[in-house]
Amino acid sequence: MAAPASTRAVWKGAISFGLVHIPVVLYSATADTRPKFNLIDPNSMSPVGNKQVSKTTGEAVQREELVKGIQVEDGQYVVLSKEEIRNALPRTTQTIEIEAFVEADSIPGTFFNKPYYVAPGARGLKPFALLREVLERTGKVGVARVVISTKQHLAALLPQGDHLVLNLLRWADEVREAPVSVFGEAKAEPTERELKMAEALVNELAAAWDPGLFHDEFREKLQQLVQAKAKAGDVATLQPLPGEEEPAASAEVIDLTELLKRSLRGKSAAAPAAARPRAAAANDEEEAAPRKKAAAVKSPAKARAAVKPAVRKR
Repeated sequence: MAAPASTRAVWKGAISFGLVHIPVVLYSATADTRPKFNLIDPNSMSPVGNKQVSKTTGEAVQREELVKGIQVEDGQYVVLSKEEIRNALPRTTQTIEIEAFVEADSIPGTFFNKPYYVAPGARGLKPFALLREVLERTGKVGVARVVISTKQHLAALLPQGDHLVLNLLRWADEVREAPVSVFGEAKAEPTERELKMAEALVNELAAAWDPGLFHDEFREKLQQLVQAKAKAGDVATLQPLPGEEEPAASAEVIDLTELLKRSLRGKSAAAPAAARPRAAAANDEEEAAPRKKAAAVKSPAKARAAVKPAVRKR
């Protein structure tokens, strides 16, 4: 079963080549469905976070005190200021600049990194359809440069059904050369009989591509294990972090939707600032979405502590 379509635009801009300018929007084409483990101290049943610690002294270092450096030799670093790093960042143009059209099968699979769905923007439907159709007919893909969240990428724009896909590519120096065989330059030439037998086996296992037939067994087994333990009541309660209040036993669970409804009816105060969703920057990477979502929306436990049920007058 495929992951649901993303409704959050991670980038807005345009495709450009020659004098052609096509407004488009990027949506993530992948989803991380692997279980995420949290570190827990079994003695105090409290969550364990990441801490910046000096590898030499073992002492904690405040994040605001840290500087960034790049190693040039063993043990030798060049320290760069925030201003120097900022000046080196690529200029954001909000444009997918196609620099060449190449044969679709000429890009090795090792270069493909991360795909995004490309959707037409306002007034871009007709030129978008035209570009998709011409790429389909010619068997070409557009090789482009694009800046997403201050990082410049090489990318391939290719047709896929009724859509376009922008697949971020690795740069040439990021792809390793194929390893040399441990047997040197010696080559093994299969016989015609061996080739026919292998071909028969391939044809016997031939099938239409259906990704739904294949499953992540590790994720499924973990989900079954978690569900079974939860059903049996084998669930640990973590201790609240310092400064956090434990929820009152009689607190009513109020979600953001209900708060908005009450605000519109004028029967309660405005929603707390921490509960108001903020529009994410359109040029942010999709990887940053989980962190922003966690910061913008309170968990049920926090919501119970922060929001008191309205007192009805009799």
